Amino acid sequence: MSNDIKIRKGLDIKLKGEAEKLISDAPRSKNFAIKPTDFHGVTPKMVVKVGESVKAGDIIFYSKYNEQVKFVSPVSGTLKEVKRGAKRRILEVVVEADAADTYKDFGSKDIESMSGEEVKQHILDSGCWPFIKQRPYDIVANPDDAPKAIFISGLATAPLAADVEFALGKRKEEFQIGLNAISKLTTGKTHLSIDKRSASFFNEVKGVQMHKVSGPHPAGNVGVQIHHIDPINAGERVWVINPEDVAIIGSLFKTGKFDATRVVAVAGTEAPKAQYYRLKIGSNVKDVVGQLPANVRIISGDVLTGDKIANDAFVGYYSNTITLIPEGDNYRMFGWLPFKDNNIPSMSKTSLSWLFPNKKYAVNTNLNGEERALVVTGEMEKVLPMDVYPMQLLKECMVLNIEKMENLGIYEVAPEDFALVDYVSTSKLEAQAIIREALDVMIKEVG
Repeated sequence: MSNDIKIRKGLDIKLKGEAEKLISDAPRSKNFAIKPTDFHGVTPKMVVKVGESVKAGDIIFYSKYNEQVKFVSPVSGTLKEVKRGAKRRILEVVVEADAADTYKDFGSKDIESMSGEEVKQHILDSGCWPFIKQRPYDIVANPDDAPKAIFISGLATAPLAADVEFALGKRKEEFQIGLNAISKLTTGKTHLSIDKRSASFFNEVKGVQMHKVSGPHPAGNVGVQIHHIDPINAGERVWVINPEDVAIIGSLFKTGKFDATRVVAVAGTEAPKAQYYRLKIGSNVKDVVGQLPANVRIISGDVLTGDKIANDAFVGYYSNTITLIPEGDNYRMFGWLPFKDNNIPSMSKTSLSWLFPNKKYAVNTNLNGEERALVVTGEMEKVLPMDVYPMQLLKECMVLNIEKMENLGIYEVAPEDFALVDYVSTSKLEAQAIIREALDVMIKEVG
């Protein structure tokens, strides 16, 4: 059984540099890293000391505030370094990898004979729990909570984002096993949203409520899907998991190993070879894309929500895309003149790009403007397909008015839902950062 969801508001930003549908094995990195900064709100407590050996699946650190939530090594090797920042905050835990991986054996399991609590404990023990995030707040899920539903988005609509169906490839069996496992974590429904045009194995999976989605970005955002299927109210919890992470959980139950292999798309006009690569979580970016010029922006993730990283940095824990575009270090003379340039994809009629709806663009990181007053233009409402007033919510988030934030729908949104608001807003405010700060306040004040 499936339900159709048609998203009408939003914006598809068509960019050059799409990854070719070709998968190669990336060179094995010498060093891998797990970054606590990828897990918002988690304070790590180290288990392994520098110089000690670890197997793939061995615990490296756990959450200070919930010792059940463990973070494990993606490879076997030796703990090389713990990089710290201000106030000795741990930024990266670097493992020097062995030539080949030795895995900790968690034992293969028969899901049908397991209770929900047994499934949960197995996922916790193996270090797969950080794959499960919760809404509201967009943080690693609390295993003590009881979610009313679990959501998986099987389509990505962000610019140059990895094709989820292609990246999963032939992992149908692991994906189905993973679905069977996570479905035992809730007494509610497990929802899978896929592209309405999909002809992949997603159509054949069992044990889920299927939804076929169509429309422009952010139709692929799981938050938008939750809003249209089963909205979140105060006090409720919903868990979300990426499809490739469902397959990793399925592999755990099938083989007894924490296999951190995933397929990552390298995209963008500056990519030496725009295609898909098979690699381990935490791989070194340089080993995948090579040494790049200084004027190339490397983004772990897509261009709207990803993080800027250095050439010798490491792929983010949740990232399945590496995007490479030019730095915006050049400026257009008289760029404020209307109709001057049609090489910028824009919703505004002051750019001629609206006359070429199917044209693909080569973009850089220029903001094409500066921060200015927040004025009522109606731009934000056109790209946020939720029953939320984005400008009013942002204003209350800026002054941290908790009561009004609740009334305006703060529980339903995550920073990624405001990525297009960032893009189209003439005010050039950092809407995603404002939402993130407001959600952090809500966690402390409301819990």
